[in-house]
Amino acid sequence: MHLITRRLWLALASAVLAAGCATGPSLQDAPPIVFVHGNGDNAGNWQTTAWRFESNGWPRERLHAIHLPYPLARDDDTRPQPGRTSTADHMAFLKSEVERVLARTGAKQVVLMGNSRGGNAIRNYVANGGGAATVSHAILGGTPNHGVWAVPIDGLSNNSEFAGHGPFLTALNRPKNAAGDEVTGPVRWLTIRSDGNDKFGQPDGLWIGKRGVATGVTATTMELKGATNVVIPRIDHRETAYSPAAFAAAYRFITGRAPATADVLPEDRVTLAGRVTGLGLSSAEPASGNYTNNLPLTGARLDVFAIDPITGERRGPPAHSQVIGAEGTWGPFAADREARYEFVISAPGYATTHIYRSPFPRSTDLIVLRGERVPEADRNAPALVLFNRPRGYFDPARDKLAFDGQSPPPGAVLGAGVAQSRIKPTGLPRAVIGEFNGEKVVGRSWPLAENHVSVLELTY
Repeated sequence: MHLITRRLWLALASAVLAAGCATGPSLQDAPPIVFVHGNGDNAGNWQTTAWRFESNGWPRERLHAIHLPYPLARDDDTRPQPGRTSTADHMAFLKSEVERVLARTGAKQVVLMGNSRGGNAIRNYVANGGGAATVSHAILGGTPNHGVWAVPIDGLSNNSEFAGHGPFLTALNRPKNAAGDEVTGPVRWLTIRSDGNDKFGQPDGLWIGKRGVATGVTATTMELKGATNVVIPRIDHRETAYSPAAFAAAYRFITGRAPATADVLPEDRVTLAGRVTGLGLSSAEPASGNYTNNLPLTGARLDVFAIDPITGERRGPPAHSQVIGAEGTWGPFAADREARYEFVISAPGYATTHIYRSPFPRSTDLIVLRGERVPEADRNAPALVLFNRPRGYFDPARDKLAFDGQSPPPGAVLGAGVAQSRIKPTGLPRAVIGEFNGEKVVGRSWPLAENHVSVLELTY
């Protein structure tokens, strides 16, 4: 960013925040930010981060989250793998998204902020895709820059993009100057890591299915020589990008000042939109392997109901209904910021999926709704209810949490490494509540025999 532009942006942001409003500086003065999600994730993970930037005066039009169609990395980056993307694929997609944002905004450069694998794409784009000219700041939250493992481990490919000793990371980490810096200039770099609570920065291979095997890495695997390296105690792998503390670190790095607030400030008028996608295998994909895609669930029907905040029962007919088109987008829907909603996805080959969320205090077009398939092991259960935290993990040693009255929830273990809990309620349909550090999601169970699944999804 040119010095004059930076000073103007800081002055305008200071005046806006002092006035207590969220109108923000003009579109020409706030640098566009492009958010890059992690392995197996989607654009929706950035919803609360975008809200926090907006709450500090950042124009919504200058916040863009990419949505990679096939978000999982290949096991071996050198070999094609159905339903997976290579590092080259990932970089090419990011490059096209950056170019689209630059064309739309008229800006000369963008800020890139990524979580986990998203940081690999950012580094690759800056080093090898022309990003050194189009990127002013690069922020990497939880990116395993020196690998999730850094020594040969039986069953894990040395050609994985997550292998610290492999060709991809070895090339990116090659010293760029006499000082041994690992970052590519003139871009300014920030890494954000946990002090030891990141599941992918562990000396033991527990979280990569190799318990008791030395990985050759520690929590410092996320740091880069030549970058500003920030450590935030007790945050988990996803919270390195999606937490209030990570937002505050990113905001300070971009602007040179602390944000006025890390809270999400409410708006008077709320409009909701997003995408409807599939999950797991589709009829067009091979019947083996692990697949998570972000492809449109074309032809699905979406119904949105306002619900009772205590019982989860519907309050009348749908407040919004539509059939999902080829692009997979839904909305816009004029919502009540105080209301709780049930989002219902109906599509051939999927369970009727009932998704329950907390109230939405601000507008967003980053609500990603996934249709669920019922695993074979659960098909005979009376009901199936999932409790998800897509922007972080459950840690009973750190968090106050409960699911349907059970604390800790089933499946939650010490150490932040599990982001979902599952229960199979018996009896008639009833209210089910998920709680996490003060956030409460209210939903209902539905009969699995009629192919219904419930999902309680945390926002924070």
